[in-house]
Amino acid sequence: MKKLVTALFLIFSFSLFAQEKERMVLIETNLGNMKVKLYNDTPKHRDNFIRLAREGHYDGTLFYRVIKDFVIQGGSSDSRGAIAGQSIGFGKPMTIDAEIKEEHYHKKGALAAPRQPNRENFYKESDISQFYIVQGRKYTEKELEMIEKSVNIPIKNAIRRKYYTPEKKVILDSLRALKKVDEFRRIAGKIKENIEFDWNTNTDKIYMPEDKKEAYMNSGGMHHLDKEYTVFGEVVEGLEVIDKIAALPTDENNRPFKDVKIKVKVLN
Repeated sequence: MKKLVTALFLIFSFSLFAQEKERMVLIETNLGNMKVKLYNDTPKHRDNFIRLAREGHYDGTLFYRVIKDFVIQGGSSDSRGAIAGQSIGFGKPMTIDAEIKEEHYHKKGALAAPRQPNRENFYKESDISQFYIVQGRKYTEKELEMIEKSVNIPIKNAIRRKYYTPEKKVILDSLRALKKVDEFRRIAGKIKENIEFDWNTNTDKIYMPEDKKEAYMNSGGMHHLDKEYTVFGEVVEGLEVIDKIAALPTDENNRPFKDVKIKVKVLN
């Protein structure tokens, strides 16, 4: 019995480890290779990307949209064999549900899925038939502080106005004048509680933990894409290849004059 329990424990431990192990892919190009880690907490994107890679969907396609200090985008089926000057990037889309996570942001090397604009795509569904990788730019600490404040302060003020209304202010001022401390504290406490709840559950505010700030300041990124697109992986080797591709001269459609061909291999 003891051996059986031990064996079951080992099997469970192994399966748990296997579940936690992150999948790796290699994006090969004629300008170098990028090793990419896929996140386990975006399973729909991970599994579909792996499926398409194994089917050869991305192989022979191009990084057809390259914008320096922003992103390099590729994988569209109509870019395969496209002649010079051809308008591309309109291959058949394959949409899946968004898996946007606060902890996955658009730092340099982030792998993400493009999508149609909000007016056509309210739920921000991703087009996994293509992908983009972030180059971005470096931010100063002051810039990040201003970005955070420009978004968060209006949200805080709007929430405060929602609960601390002119009518509530009159009531509280009256209770203070009448020295009705308990009633004043009860109403004021409820207002504060409602404000804190709305603030804590608000999904529009910007939260920049230290690791995110460090990444944007030291490596670079594109903050305004955060919470708008699903980031489902990151380049762990070959960041310099992003810079090589992003530095290529491009035409008016942001397509490099020099074709950058893609091949994706699943490593594990």
